[in-house]
Amino acid sequence: MTMTTDRDTATEGDRGAAAFLDRVRGAVHPELRAAVESLPPPVRGIALYHFGWTRPDGSPVAGPPGGKAIRPALVLAAARALGGDSASAVRAAAAVELAHNFTLLHDDIVDQDSTRRGRATAWAVFGIPDALIAGDAMLALALRMLAEDPHPASAAASARLAACVIELCAGQQTDCAFEERGPDEVSLDECLAMATAKTGALLGCACALGALYAGAGEADVAAMDAFGREAGLAFQLIDDLIGIWGDPARTGKPAGADLAARKKSLPVVAALRSGTPAGRELAELYAGAPLDAAGVLRAADAVERAGGRDWAQAEAADRMALAVQQLSGAVPDLAAAGDLLALAEFVTRRSR
Repeated sequence: MTMTTDRDTATEGDRGAAAFLDRVRGAVHPELRAAVESLPPPVRGIALYHFGWTRPDGSPVAGPPGGKAIRPALVLAAARALGGDSASAVRAAAAVELAHNFTLLHDDIVDQDSTRRGRATAWAVFGIPDALIAGDAMLALALRMLAEDPHPASAAASARLAACVIELCAGQQTDCAFEERGPDEVSLDECLAMATAKTGALLGCACALGALYAGAGEADVAAMDAFGREAGLAFQLIDDLIGIWGDPARTGKPAGADLAARKKSLPVVAALRSGTPAGRELAELYAGAPLDAAGVLRAADAVERAGGRDWAQAEAADRMALAVQQLSGAVPDLAAAGDLLALAEFVTRRSR
């Protein structure tokens, strides 16, 4: 008899989620590419480069574009979980991906990140003004795609996405404001609220749009939004861990990039508020001179000794449990939400 371990089950789940994401990219990317191609030439070139379709000189890149397509996958999986036709939601899924990439273009500028997905960021290649304008155009394009969609849910979807982007902007502003505050001046509750707005809101919106396109009622749409928000917070917790301990070969960013920038990410704030000697050591590092490579290693060690890493991993598991609880309100038979659950588990099982 062959024994099946948890690792085997996790691997099978990862393969299933990865296969689903491949199918989503196959369905959504043609719609996304066509939308981007409709932009005016200078802006179009920046957007094409950002998505990984071209090089800086405009020549095509072989192979699939970068990006995991998590958010458009959530749109289609949510529609399917509620008995809808996921094919009818492809345009909505592409709009969500455009909105997400608008945030990436702007985040890279705000954070001064020079690399993403192993390539130079758009602002590093084309300059800040052009990258900023390209991001703005991509957001407008996302809303136009929904406004022009003949599906009966498109108007509600457009309003929901617009409201979500306002919430995202508020979350980003709060994140930036944290940088002006001392290491001991940001509470964990504030940090969780910021992450929910900055990351959870768009994942919740993606799930809500899928529900809208499935013809779901208000209660089910709200439940799917709540599922996405909790799953999004779990996603952010894991992403913050990767920002400290991730493998640069897989993340496309330098090791410990978040610590080098002295970002007050969730594991860091948990460590800073731990009341431990390691937490105080981390506060001193964050309050001192910019961290060099050795300082980044010391900071990562302090976060771990202060319990920040363990807390973030446990909190991510708790948030996923809450997400499933919310999902069951809209889909009592969770077997119907297999793709949705596989996606959520896939993004929260990442270790680097």
